Amino acid sequence: MTNPHLPLDQKILGDIYSSREAMDNLEVLCDDFGSRFGGTEGEKLAADFIAAKYKEYGLKNVHLEPFEYLGWRRGEVILEITEPIQKEIPCITLPHSPASQVEAEVIFLGEGHPDDFDANAEALQGKFVMVNSVLYPKGMKRWVHRQEKFGRSLLAGAAGFIFVNHYPGYGPATGGIGSHGMGAPIPGVSVSKENGDFIQRLAKKHGAVKMRITSTDKLEKMTSWNVIGDLPGTESPDEMILIGSHYDGHDISQGASDPASGVVSVLEAARVLGKYAQLPRTIRFAMWGVEEIGLLGSSAYVKAHADELHKIRFYLNMDAAGGMAVKDINLHAWQELQGTFEKYRDEMALDFAIGQSFHSASDHYSFLLKGVITGGVEAVRQTRSGRGYGHTQFDTVDKVTLRGLRDAAALAARIVLRVAREENWLATPRDESAVDELLNQPSRTEIMAFQARMEEYFGKKEF
Repeated sequence: MTNPHLPLDQKILGDIYSSREAMDNLEVLCDDFGSRFGGTEGEKLAADFIAAKYKEYGLKNVHLEPFEYLGWRRGEVILEITEPIQKEIPCITLPHSPASQVEAEVIFLGEGHPDDFDANAEALQGKFVMVNSVLYPKGMKRWVHRQEKFGRSLLAGAAGFIFVNHYPGYGPATGGIGSHGMGAPIPGVSVSKENGDFIQRLAKKHGAVKMRITSTDKLEKMTSWNVIGDLPGTESPDEMILIGSHYDGHDISQGASDPASGVVSVLEAARVLGKYAQLPRTIRFAMWGVEEIGLLGSSAYVKAHADELHKIRFYLNMDAAGGMAVKDINLHAWQELQGTFEKYRDEMALDFAIGQSFHSASDHYSFLLKGVITGGVEAVRQTRSGRGYGHTQFDTVDKVTLRGLRDAAALAARIVLRVAREENWLATPRDESAVDELLNQPSRTEIMAFQARMEEYFGKKEF
């Protein structure tokens, strides 16, 4: 197939694959600013660094958009076995876990299959529910996120939640457990696979294990920032293509793959597009704050810009894109665009899969709920395992390759180039009824019922 974008493709590819800029930026974000977790000094330093890079790369209208939210600060935590032996177990609390001192028997529900919560509902009341981090419990066609496992424990009346990393050697895995803008009403901690296995063996040998959680975490109001910059369009500047990633990691690590590899891939796309391309439509680059504890930055943007969401032709999400082993394009249930992106793939002479599924675990979801056309650089061709180093202390710069950053940036820049120039764009934003129809399709009946129960629960509670 003839490639009408070939001259720009060649400039973009030649520049990206002969530059170390993406890795240089990754090292600054991670080595100089640390995790960039909400409420840390490094978070604001990272936001200012991104804004400075936007300006260096020629973006216009560069600014930070502040928003307030309920933040969380890690305190001290002790997890102890009190019966049948006395032993302290290394652990971390999960973000939005409250200060607490709670003692209870432990009930292990394996991979956290939703049916297991229903089958053991009475037995879970007043207990610590322990589950592992497997994304696809046996027999499940959809993934079951950590927050769903926590939420089902909460709805069952559990006194606490123990999350076990299913990977050996990585230590405890972190992740938020707040919901609906509120802190968690019961404590949640995470332990390593090795310690989770030990607790299970102890229970099998003695019949029951009782544990105590003592923690001093704090919830408090905080401010974060979305970082915005534009490449103005030359013909239809009011119509925009949005591309972004969140920049906050979790406080236990550098968050190099998740999300900083996505951040620097977006920056690299901004650098080469700003250098070589004059496009008919505006490209807006957005880095979201505080994704890790509830998609808070993108949600704040959607609320603040509600009257201009209709101007977004397409949002491309790049969360952790540079660290993914496989880089595909996942369209979030936009079948109308399948042929368009197949055409792009042929033009680009690049092997990537094109998916048609969606999930709620990244910033695209804030836009999808408002009908915006969204997609992401995601692994469509994937194994059903989990995050690996992600959300652990070992998500560090050395795990990310320059080739991975280049591949993600090149794919994103070339896709954005084509979407901006496309004159036969076949998709239109969904109205409210179409969004409802998408969310309530038969394959999502179970998750929608769970979410309705969570909305009812938090609607009746004050924390």
